[in-house]
Amino acid sequence: MYTNYNDLCPPPMSDFLEYMLSIKGRSEKTVSEYFLDLRTFYRFIVVRYKLSSKIDVFDDIDINLVTLDILKKIKIMDLHAFIAFMDRERNNSNRTKARKIACLRSFFKYLYSIVRLISENPAIDLETPKKNSRLPVALSLDESKDILTSINGANEKRDFAIITLFLNCGLRLSELISIDIDKIKGDTLTVVGKGNKERTIYLNDACVKAIEDYLAVKPDSKPGHENALFLSNRKTRFTQRGVQHMVCKYLNEAGLSGKHYSPHKLRHTAATLMYQYGNVDIRALQELLGHESVSTTQIYTHIDKKQLREAVKHNPLNDI
Repeated sequence: MYTNYNDLCPPPMSDFLEYMLSIKGRSEKTVSEYFLDLRTFYRFIVVRYKLSSKIDVFDDIDINLVTLDILKKIKIMDLHAFIAFMDRERNNSNRTKARKIACLRSFFKYLYSIVRLISENPAIDLETPKKNSRLPVALSLDESKDILTSINGANEKRDFAIITLFLNCGLRLSELISIDIDKIKGDTLTVVGKGNKERTIYLNDACVKAIEDYLAVKPDSKPGHENALFLSNRKTRFTQRGVQHMVCKYLNEAGLSGKHYSPHKLRHTAATLMYQYGNVDIRALQELLGHESVSTTQIYTHIDKKQLREAVKHNPLNDI
């Protein structure tokens, strides 16, 4: 569903958000996060610059009070103060603060370099706080087998194919529900990932068979959904919420509920298993997962603690 940012915020914020959507090709979700971050920043500026005498509730502050003239006055000290506010008053993690800083950098770069509405960029030297590294949560090999063997019911073939693709290919949830039948060619599948970038997924024998078994019993779809691979019980393209509910159902049946697992954790599981058992180097894994930066993929090089422990035990000096 298209969001009209002209109805939600004043220019040039609205112009920037439309630019990120239409020109830079950012996803609706990403631009929605930009909007929320900039709205919070605008409200902070209203307080810091004393643009209103009536400020009782922060979340009710009118962002229209921040005009272009105000934006022209903003200095890096204001940005530092905003990040400090998010840290102390909103308890933002370093990861969340880093996202807000990235948003501010993009916004002020747009104002300075793209539309040239300001004479200097206050965010050009804005530093990013160090992110707290978080290891991905993933199912073990045995837990992965458990969830696959737990699948049953009227939609068994469909659900088995979905979870098989998650666990073998490392698909994002958005990629899985957007799969079109005509994008499957033998053992390859073309999906649209983040930033509307196409990438090729290679299907192993288990995936090919699971898809074939599902297509043999796949019901006819409603008009407009003929090319969708996975259909809901309403015979329309399966939604993200529907897939999430289905995955949680089988996690519960496999005795894996309460461990914060989700469709995205199944993607982590696929990456973990490929790295542990598939002799996949980090660059190949980056391409498989569709990561823009290899630094995102490197989290999987830190997860195999068992192998690290065994490597230390087999050091030849261990016997001395």
